[in-house]
Amino acid sequence: MKKYVCILFLASFVLAIHANPSADSLKAAADKAYSQEQYDKAASLYLRLTRLGESDVVCYNLANSYYRMDSVASAILWYERALLLSPGDSDVRFNLRMARAKTVDKIVPEEEIFFSRWYHSLLNLMSVNSWVSVGIVLFAFALLGLLLYFVSARMLWRKVGFFGALLLLLLSACSHLFAWQQKGRQQHRDRAVVMQPSVVVKSTPNAAGTDLFLLHSGTSFHILDASMKDWCQIRLSDGKEGWIPVSAIEVI
Repeated sequence: MKKYVCILFLASFVLAIHANPSADSLKAAADKAYSQEQYDKAASLYLRLTRLGESDVVCYNLANSYYRMDSVASAILWYERALLLSPGDSDVRFNLRMARAKTVDKIVPEEEIFFSRWYHSLLNLMSVNSWVSVGIVLFAFALLGLLLYFVSARMLWRKVGFFGALLLLLLSACSHLFAWQQKGRQQHRDRAVVMQPSVVVKSTPNAAGTDLFLLHSGTSFHILDASMKDWCQIRLSDGKEGWIPVSAIEVI
């Protein structure tokens, strides 16, 4: 009896492994399919991987698969998600620009003041984990500076330790602030992409509302109001606003 129970247990274990392959085996299969130019199969496997947990690499590979299949809207969606997880990745930014070049809508963003542009460029240099790591390292050096201030007998080194520690503490606080803001972007996603071939943006959240302008697949925008079930208020990078059906978009 015990023998049959053991056999049954082992069989169930093997079936469970085959029914729920590990993330590593799924990624290996997806990478192999992509290298063999089986982009449809690769996209399906990468999509399964994202359900186990999003990562910038998987999102990027999935976007590349969609791009190869000429599914521009889906490619932009997943490039945007990869960029959200790894904002400093130049490859993701380059491929996203390539995908956007294939969209119909050519939206010219509003001019951003230099300070805001500089701040966002600095914020997007690294990911959440990288900013946290930098903050921790800077804090550790700040503690060393304070130690130098307390143990040094010479006034020059005491000043170096004290003011150096203050500067490093400030930089550490900035690093953690950037990490907090990046984390907020990931948790409270307020950008979306048009997934339908085209959609009319309305003046009110109603099909009978006035037609304002037309958007095509792949166009991304900010969500201003998502409190309604079937409609959301949007704002384009050029400042235009309106209401769009939720069924026509997908949140980044």
